[in-house]
Amino acid sequence: MNAPTLLVTGAAGFIGSHTVIELLTAGFQVVGVDNFSNSDAKAVDRIQALKTEVLDLRGVNFKFYKADVRDAKALEEIFKTHVVHGVIHFAGLKAVGESFEHPLAYWENNVGGTMSLLKVMQEQNVKNLVFSSSATVYGIPESLPIKEEASTHAFSPYGQTKLVCEHLLEDFAKANKDWNISLLRYFNPVGAHESGLIGELPNGVPNNLMPYVTQVAAGWRDQLSIFGSDYDTPDGTCIRDFIHVVDLASGHVAAVQAMLSNLETHPLNAPKFSINGLNIFNFGTGYGVSVKELVETFESVTGQKLKHAFVERRQGDVPAVFADARKAKEFLGWEAKKGVDQMCSDAWKWQLNLKQTEVKA
Repeated sequence: MNAPTLLVTGAAGFIGSHTVIELLTAGFQVVGVDNFSNSDAKAVDRIQALKTEVLDLRGVNFKFYKADVRDAKALEEIFKTHVVHGVIHFAGLKAVGESFEHPLAYWENNVGGTMSLLKVMQEQNVKNLVFSSSATVYGIPESLPIKEEASTHAFSPYGQTKLVCEHLLEDFAKANKDWNISLLRYFNPVGAHESGLIGELPNGVPNNLMPYVTQVAAGWRDQLSIFGSDYDTPDGTCIRDFIHVVDLASGHVAAVQAMLSNLETHPLNAPKFSINGLNIFNFGTGYGVSVKELVETFESVTGQKLKHAFVERRQGDVPAVFADARKAKEFLGWEAKKGVDQMCSDAWKWQLNLKQTEVKA
């Protein structure tokens, strides 16, 4: 029997590329789509090299298309070319700070792209969707750890676009009972594949903490700015739930396996869990680590001293956020396993494999 085929939008991005690898390893065929607006075409080559030369995954295929999810005609051609059983939707802009400067671009890409994809999926009768959301939708949490039932209130244009997409998908699921939709709320993905062949390489100056840390350590950036030292936390810096990107990617595999558990073409044994309708899951470790602690751990693990300075708070940041991730374990059989030490060491291994010429701006 043929393995199910999954369409992955934003496949060349940080989380998308790692999820592609985990899907291929699990036996899925994968069709990737990306417009490279915040990713690098080299990521596709790296995925192919990792698939073939390192993991020796000969029985599964990865087909890639350069396309924008807002281009309905391009999506239609892809769906007509491949028998797609489900979609994982990563494509979108994702920086909190940047979203305050370019709100229109965020609404056009994140909300417009999701609407475009959903329309084409409906036309092509593909009814399984995993949506890349964010813990940003919780705003300032009322209590910690954050449960999926917690109230939502996004403070940034980025968070608002994710929340609007969630509402759209909730409304759509109510009107289409035969669809299966999972909303995955990520906390703070960091790290890289243990091979060091794929990792996070944003275009221009990084908006996320870990790639900035590694680029400072490598001498690509002058110093690290830590935004805020006077938060109501033990050391004054923000606390976040950092999750290894490979753990996060494996969570997508678990979500897809549960969603497609009734397909006759499923490549693996029937999973222990199955989900139907619309489901929301937190993807985090369940504990918080401060920015200062992460920097100190990176220095300890790598032996690299980081030049850093404390600066004013960044708009849209909240003091502390970490997940209650028990629902994902209960319904999907998934939990994060990799610690902060490995997050730092894997990110540094990826950085060491890069050349400075690969950074844009």
